[in-house]
Amino acid sequence: MFRGSWVALITPMLANTDIDYLGLKQLVDFHLKNGTQGLVIMGTTGEAATISFAEQLKVIAAVCEQVNGQIGVIAGNGTNATAETIERTKALSLLPIDGFLTVTPFYNKPMQKGMIAHFNAVAAVTDKPVLLYNVPSRTGIDLLPETVAELAKTSNIVGIKEATGSMQRLAQLQQLCPADFMLLSGDDASAAEFMLRGGHGVISVTTNIAPKKMAQLCAAALTQQREQAESIDNTLVALHKDLFIEANPIPAKWALQKMGLINSDMLRLPLTRLEPIHGAAIEQALRLADIQF
Repeated sequence: MFRGSWVALITPMLANTDIDYLGLKQLVDFHLKNGTQGLVIMGTTGEAATISFAEQLKVIAAVCEQVNGQIGVIAGNGTNATAETIERTKALSLLPIDGFLTVTPFYNKPMQKGMIAHFNAVAAVTDKPVLLYNVPSRTGIDLLPETVAELAKTSNIVGIKEATGSMQRLAQLQQLCPADFMLLSGDDASAAEFMLRGGHGVISVTTNIAPKKMAQLCAAALTQQREQAESIDNTLVALHKDLFIEANPIPAKWALQKMGLINSDMLRLPLTRLEPIHGAAIEQALRLADIQF
């Protein structure tokens, strides 16, 4: 089921940084109406690092209730401590989610054998599918293809969100992992090519802003319609780039407020709101993607 266009959903907040549940409902409706195939809740883009786990449970439960099986829901469960990740996984497993996105243990830089032990320990406490998440630019550690192949032997470790943006990395994973191991891009700028070369989908920041176009892009790329996929992607190139003009999800929240989909672009410290100097670039990216604001 983990194919096509999945959104790494932002978490809307009120001016006092409490969770904006009305805004959350509006965003989920936006994706239900525009072809997004699944929601990833409480990942990096969702600001999981600064949201308490009690709040995370409430947010994920609210999304599951609203979605009611219409599209997939994946919960972020990763921390840099195996014991903590296990406890979160157990609690989240009680919710009607479709699986987990489990980031590599950040900051403490485990060895490859440590990551094998970590992910296997997490997978052992749930019968739900687990997607590995490799994003070296944020975590300081790279989950190597040989390690992924070893982890793919675990029955409920079913795929990976690979955010290096490397087509060589994709080829290595395809060579080493089983054919049914799901390969999802975590890099919007290279996602089209990733799927055209045999990847199965994308977990995307851009999809927050342009869900219909990203769904169309995925549909074209997954059926090897290169010309159509590249044509759609060309309209999104500026968004792919400028949604990272400051740390994600700062620009995405700014754009969603500009589009009228959320009432506030507030974030929790240490993230701060978009610097005014960058607003014009994001507005131009929205125009190029033919997005109304």
